[in-house]
Amino acid sequence: MKQKFSALIEKKVTWLELFYDLLFVAAVSKASHVLLHVDDGIIPTEYLLKFVLIFVPIWWAWVGQSLFVNRYGQDILSHRVFLILQLFFVLIMTASLSVDFDQYYVPFLIGYIGLRAMTAIQYLSVHKKEDAHRRDTARYLGSRFWIGLAISALSLFFDSWIRYAVLYTGIIVDILLPLIGRKLLVKSPINTHHLLERFSLFTLILLGESVISILAVLQSSAWTWESILFAALTFMLIIAMWWQYFDNVEKKVNKALETAGQTIIYGHLFIYLSMCMIAASIQLLFLQQLSYSFMLFFIFGSVLLYFFSTTLVFHKYRHIDQRLGVQHLIFMLSLLCLFLLLNLFVVVPNYVIIGELMIFFAVYTKVTT
Repeated sequence: MKQKFSALIEKKVTWLELFYDLLFVAAVSKASHVLLHVDDGIIPTEYLLKFVLIFVPIWWAWVGQSLFVNRYGQDILSHRVFLILQLFFVLIMTASLSVDFDQYYVPFLIGYIGLRAMTAIQYLSVHKKEDAHRRDTARYLGSRFWIGLAISALSLFFDSWIRYAVLYTGIIVDILLPLIGRKLLVKSPINTHHLLERFSLFTLILLGESVISILAVLQSSAWTWESILFAALTFMLIIAMWWQYFDNVEKKVNKALETAGQTIIYGHLFIYLSMCMIAASIQLLFLQQLSYSFMLFFIFGSVLLYFFSTTLVFHKYRHIDQRLGVQHLIFMLSLLCLFLLLNLFVVVPNYVIIGELMIFFAVYTKVTT
């Protein structure tokens, strides 16, 4: 038993998993760029919704394979073949991602269904080789995931908005199935160290989107002291985000916890959404394409979502003696609200706003690490 536990703790991310992540970079970039559509000083609700609808299947397809590897994956030929086949479907899905869903719907569906079907087949292929709770978990996931896939596939028989309603009904069912089977899944817990490492690597991809935003800022106009100051403050903001997130992952969380990992999994959906929104906000704030009030609520709302979601995820997994109290939550929320209220009453330049957010993240880093 001790030897098995030791092997579980030492599970490492493989090179093929890292290559798998690389193919999702383009998908994430396409999803983030949906937020750059501006009309009359606002991001239309249609594009905000499309951003979420594009991002969720990307996140869930990536999560599905990552969780299989976490529980059952081995660096052997058969598992490599399955992962390589999935890379092909990732390419199809990524190539079809567009705000014009109708034109690319069929290849998008093929890519998504192919990805999820491969994962379901993997579970069914390993369940007979496992025993006890691990066998039951593999059989549950391998059989139940076909329910969501079947519902999504039925969308081909419909047109207009009904098609998308059916598609996302299937995706929602797929996402909810692990929550429904939580009592079973917790009996064959995830490897917390490996799972946090996987999600941290995806977080790096999204931090890269913010770095790309800095480059876009510097290339979009002549270099003035305002643009250089804006870029410098944005860079410090990103460093503070990196510091806060990865110091928590490395030093503050208890990687020996045995859970179903669902706080990490579902909490990171909101972390990732907020990081994409922050990356888009950097460009939009510098270019001043949005109305002042909309820009304030959009960027501060993005930061608030990031703050709540990271607080939730890390609070659950922090060592008990290092968990933050209610006073820390109140202090951070008060600081963010103070900056927002000041900006609503006094119109300030974009570099002041980004400077305030940099201060917020620097304080958040100090408080949590």
